[in-house]
Amino acid sequence: MLSNQDNELLCRVGPGTPMGNLMRQYWMPAMRSDELPAPDCAPLRVMLLGEKLIGFRMTNGKVGLMQDACPHRGASMFFGRNEEAGLRCVYHGWKFDTTGACVDMPSEPAESNFKNKVHARAYPCVERCGVVWTYMGPREVPPPLPDLEANMLETGWAVNNLQRACNWMQALEGDIDTVHVPFLHGGHRTMANQEPGTTGYYSAREPAARYKLLDEDYGVTYGAWRAAEDDTFYWRIASFLFPFYTMTPTGALGVRKQVRAWVPMDDDHTLYFVMVEPSSRADIAGGPATDELPSDTSWYGRFRARATVENDYEIDREAQRTMKSYTGLPSITIQDQAVTESMGPIYQRDHEHLGTSDAMIIRTRRRLIDAARAFAATGAAPPGVDNPSIYGQRSGEIILPRTADVWEETKDLRKAFVKQEVAPLPRASVR
Repeated sequence: MLSNQDNELLCRVGPGTPMGNLMRQYWMPAMRSDELPAPDCAPLRVMLLGEKLIGFRMTNGKVGLMQDACPHRGASMFFGRNEEAGLRCVYHGWKFDTTGACVDMPSEPAESNFKNKVHARAYPCVERCGVVWTYMGPREVPPPLPDLEANMLETGWAVNNLQRACNWMQALEGDIDTVHVPFLHGGHRTMANQEPGTTGYYSAREPAARYKLLDEDYGVTYGAWRAAEDDTFYWRIASFLFPFYTMTPTGALGVRKQVRAWVPMDDDHTLYFVMVEPSSRADIAGGPATDELPSDTSWYGRFRARATVENDYEIDREAQRTMKSYTGLPSITIQDQAVTESMGPIYQRDHEHLGTSDAMIIRTRRRLIDAARAFAATGAAPPGVDNPSIYGQRSGEIILPRTADVWEETKDLRKAFVKQEVAPLPRASVR
C-alpha cells in the first residue's frame, strides 16, 4: 500500500506538483493530427496536465497549443478566428501565433507597440506519424522526442485513442498487471476448451504467475512466467517507460511494434494513445473500443466510449451467467475501463492489500515517486529525457528452457528497430 502522501505525489499532475513538474520535462502526445485536419480549421479544446489549452493549425499547416484565456481580459480562445497565420480572439481582435506572440492588436492605436509586450502561454508542437507532440517544460531548447518505434514508422502506422474517467496511474497500472488477463479477459477459458501447447492453455492451467523484474534506464521491465512443457516456461515480457508509457506482451517477443501512452488530462481524466504498426488484427487487439460517442467540443468531449458507468458499461449478465463471457462486458477495452474507473477518480491506495502478483506495480510506483522527488530536490533531468534511444524497446511472449537466463536470452529480441524472424506462438482460442 501507499501512504496518502505518496499517493498524492504519484497522482497529482497539475502545475507546481512534483509529478506534474516531472512530466513537463518530457515531450507528450497531446492530440491526433486528424483532430486538426486542415489549415485554419476550427480550434480544439485540449485538457493536458490540468491546463486548459487550445490547439489550432495555422495557415501554413503548423500546429499551435496555447492557453485558453486570452491574455487581454480572459475570453476563451476557443471562440477565436483561426485565420491568416494566427488565432484571433473575437473579443477585441488580438491575434497570436504558435509561439504565443501577439502579432496583431487592432484595438490599440496604430503607433502603439503594446503588442510586443504581450505574450500568451504557448507550447511548441511537433507532428510525427499522426500524433501531435508538445513540450510543456521550461527549457528554451526542448529535449529530443523519444525514439518510440511505433511512432517512427515510415509507412503503415495507426493511432487510436480513448478517454478514461480516472487518474492516469490507475489506468496505467492495468497495463502492467499481467495476472489480471486470465481472469478479467479470459476467465471463461478453461483447460478443457483450450488446445494444449497454446498460450491460453498455459494461462488457464496456471492463472497465477511468478515474476522477475529488471530496472532499466527507461523504467522497469517484467518477466512473468508459468510452466509450459516439462522443460520450458511460458514468459510474458513487457515494460513501463517513463513517464507514462507501456508496452504490453501481445504476440511473439520481438515482432510487435507498439506503445501505449497514458496521458493525464488532469488528475481525474486520462487520454489513452495506442501507437502501433497494424500488420494484423492481433496488433490492435485490446486497443480502444470502436463503439464511441460522437466527439463534442467540451473539455472532456474527445474519444469517449459509449459504454460508461451510467449504463453499467453495457454489461450482459446472461452472457456472464452462461460463461460466454467471464465479465459480461462487451470488449477487452471496456473490461479494463470498467474496473479501473470503478475504483473512483483517484483510488486511495492505503486501502490496498498487495500480493506477489503486484510486484511490477509496486516497483513502477516507486520508480516514479523516487524520480519526482529527485527532480524536485536536484533539478537533474529525469530518466530518458535526454537519452531518446533508450525508448527503442519491444515486448511480447516467448517459450524458453527452464534453465535459461531470461534477460540474457531475450536481450536482442527486446530491441526495437531490428528485423526479427520469430515464429508466432500458438494463441488462445476465442472460446
